[in-house]
Amino acid sequence: MKHIAAVIIVTAVLLFTQTYAFVWGEENEIPQLVDMTPVAEEPKQLYALSAVLMDGDSGRVLYEKNGETPLANASTTKVLTCIVALESAPGDDYVQVSQNAVSQSEVKLGLQKGEQYYLEDLLYSLMLKSHNDTAVAIAEHCGGTVEGFARMLNRKAKQIGCEDTYFITPNGLDAEDENGKHHTTAKDLALIMRYAIRNRTFRHIAQTRDYTFSEITGKRTFSVHNTNALLDRMEGVLAGKTGYTSQAGYCYVCAWEKEGRTFIVSLLGCGWPNHKNYKWSDTEKLLSFGDYNFDYKTYWQEPQTKRVLVTDGAADNREIGAEVYLRGKCSVTAEDRKKEILLRKGETVTCRTEIPSKVTAPVLAGAKLGRIAYYLDGKLIDAYPVYAEKSVEKISFKWYAEKVFHDFFH
Repeated sequence: MKHIAAVIIVTAVLLFTQTYAFVWGEENEIPQLVDMTPVAEEPKQLYALSAVLMDGDSGRVLYEKNGETPLANASTTKVLTCIVALESAPGDDYVQVSQNAVSQSEVKLGLQKGEQYYLEDLLYSLMLKSHNDTAVAIAEHCGGTVEGFARMLNRKAKQIGCEDTYFITPNGLDAEDENGKHHTTAKDLALIMRYAIRNRTFRHIAQTRDYTFSEITGKRTFSVHNTNALLDRMEGVLAGKTGYTSQAGYCYVCAWEKEGRTFIVSLLGCGWPNHKNYKWSDTEKLLSFGDYNFDYKTYWQEPQTKRVLVTDGAADNREIGAEVYLRGKCSVTAEDRKKEILLRKGETVTCRTEIPSKVTAPVLAGAKLGRIAYYLDGKLIDAYPVYAEKSVEKISFKWYAEKVFHDFFH
């Protein structure tokens, strides 16, 4: 009996060990379900090679890990493909499928050469299931060729404010040409998502769980399911896009709204097989950090406008040699005073009166003297002009002549 009991104990230990290994995998793996416990400190251990948490309102980077490092970004490219398509062609356009689109590698919808689809239907295929053949069909319709559409993508990226983004393909498949590799940065990718979610149709597509459509003749029907698992893990997800290639690894970008705040997370190089769940862990860590630490605060402070010396200025009392000063005035509305910015606990906005200590006459009433500026972490976030409250004449021969005449007769 003792031997039997020992065997049972050893077996139980082995089973526990195997179960633990199955759940946790290797040392650097994570459980599939991640606890959304509020995070006060900045995440110190993220799986992603590059990561950004951005304020979706202002575009301010709230946290970054190598946020400006250029990396392959796989199918997160399709966020820009979708928004450029939405802005360049109506959704009821007929899209004709080419052999080039059909020949794209997996993941594919399975388009056939010569078929026609409504553009809007293909955008659901693009965003929900990340089909590569669909992306090329869309690109050729909107840009004439894939190369033409790539130019549209790169032009839009620059307009958005991206500083290190170069797209070659509309689907994000690894590519390289004479100008470099297909790439972006976590910061640029967050800016792209920030721009995209301003479009109501984009948000509607990105939040759709399931969608069914047919090619125009109705001979073939397709159903696509959204691969953005965060939609079912958290409330308030505005949009999200996954991606994977051998060079890029697992990538992800999403936008999340809670209590009037919008946070954007972008992750590049967030693990390789078999670590596809790393992106969910990193995303939830960053969103928890943002949710716990950042709230909207008003930042208006009544400025103290200083007196400005006016050299060569004529005094109102016509006294020769008197120093002449004027004050500036700053006009703001009640709405200006209510402006808010997303601030971390303990952060403060600094108000500076940026007006020169002296100016040279003549000065006209209403002339701009300087500004009241508001800074956060040394970066300008807002400013209001300061204007001269009155005119100051320059002392001249005419002024002296009038002064003598006035004094003599009065």
